[in-house]
Amino acid sequence: MALDPSFIGRSYPPTEPYEVGREKIREFALAIGDANPAYTDAEAAKALGHQDVIAPPTFPFAIAFRAAGQVVEDPELGLDYTRVVHGDQKFQYSRPVRAGDRLTVAVTIDNIKSLAGNDVLTVRGDVADETGEHVVTAVITLVARAADEAGE
Repeated sequence: MALDPSFIGRSYPPTEPYEVGREKIREFALAIGDANPAYTDAEAAKALGHQDVIAPPTFPFAIAFRAAGQVVEDPELGLDYTRVVHGDQKFQYSRPVRAGDRLTVAVTIDNIKSLAGNDVLTVRGDVADETGEHVVTAVITLVARAADEAGE
């Protein structure tokens, strides 16, 4: 069953603050194989004009995707998550994510469309720090594959 396009524009409450730690940034940088010293060495980051270590550009995916869980788990939307694959990811930054940031994510359904029987859901996560300053917008595209003719 196709997702209801009347959900476009629906917003969800901001998440509880997520405190960005130096160790989380270091672990993430290690996991993606990025040896940029600005991600692991506070002095290197300061030499580049940052207050502390900064996170790799894709770091906010973890908190934005968790926040998008509000959409995925919305029983009114009726998304069958067992059929979902991650279609695309984009980030639009106002500033880098820094160690010590306390970030919240406000999620909105930006688009719902049907392509070849598949539902394509675009979710926007606006990430702000504790002062309310915009840090980054994460745009996540999820594709809910159509059931085959056997209903599987």
